[in-house]
Amino acid sequence: MAKKILEVNDIHSYYGHIHALKGISLYVEEGEIVSLIGSNGAGKSTTLRTISGLMHPRSGSINLGGTDITHMEPHIIVSNGVGHVPEGRGIFPKLSVRENLDMGAYTINDTPKNSERIEQVFTLFPRLKERVDQYGGTLSGGEQQMLAIGRSLMLNPRILMLDEPSMGLAPVLVELIFDIIKKLNKDGTTILLVEQNAQMALSIAHRGYVLQTGNIVLTDTADKLKKNEMVQKSYLGIE
Repeated sequence: MAKKILEVNDIHSYYGHIHALKGISLYVEEGEIVSLIGSNGAGKSTTLRTISGLMHPRSGSINLGGTDITHMEPHIIVSNGVGHVPEGRGIFPKLSVRENLDMGAYTINDTPKNSERIEQVFTLFPRLKERVDQYGGTLSGGEQQMLAIGRSLMLNPRILMLDEPSMGLAPVLVELIFDIIKKLNKDGTTILLVEQNAQMALSIAHRGYVLQTGNIVLTDTADKLKKNEMVQKSYLGIE
């Protein structure tokens, strides 16, 4: 039986008086790609922000491989093995590619290990190696997304959370990013994926959850979700 890396149990999160997540429960097993799909404002990014500690739920619990991380601070959650690539990438535009990657491993005081991890990132993203001394802000959108993913991989996370990795990218780069996500998963990285492009997300996921206004309204295998009439009409553009 597969081991559950992440368990989210009945979390309620708020922005001030706005009830953003209304009892979200989900799990991710080791080796899976699990996708969260839904329209803008459904609560997908808020779910990731709550898991990574950028905001704390008022109630409910979040368990990472047997450890309660519900009220931990973000840097502690990162060090426990949660990588989070936020919407908009969040790279440091005035730092070089190498400096951005070094920032991803700021909790590890081990220069040889950091150098080894950087080389692993460069193997995955050869373009970043070509631009190692270039400022992050001068990279193309696709290269910035590669850098954001690479930075999160520097701590060898137990689970990698990706928030809208295809946003703003040309179709050819979307294909490239999704090929990279599949490769990461094939190499053993567990992934929780938020993606507006539901067709692409479900094409690589094992399972999925559908969110509407802070609630999970449907969960199933990715194959079954692709065949679901509501999902087809609302998210896949199939009448």
